[in-house]
Amino acid sequence: MKGQSYLILAFIFALVIAIFAVINVDPVQVNYLFGTGEAPLILVILISVLLGGLATASVGALRYYKLKRENSRLKSAAAASPEHDTDKDRNVSDEKEAASEEESSSSKVT
Repeated sequence: MKGQSYLILAFIFALVIAIFAVINVDPVQVNYLFGTGEAPLILVILISVLLGGLATASVGALRYYKLKRENSRLKSAAAASPEHDTDKDRNVSDEKEAASEEESSSSKVT
């Protein structure tokens, strides 16, 4: 459901940007680092949105791959450590024993 709402919001955002760009078709002067030029405002708007989206996507992809690499590193470290699993199982069994002792002592009181 979350993916569908994200897709719908992205489509609405793209539609709003496209409508805004189509309304602004007058030629404007654009100052580049190496010179100036004249271009329709619609192209300036669409290229700016495209470059912003690419920059955002690249940062998100970089973070995704870093987290994915860290996750696999932690999984392999957890698999290599059998002590971690036995300690966890021991803690769970200790908690179950404590809970059963409490139940038996409370039933003896009544």
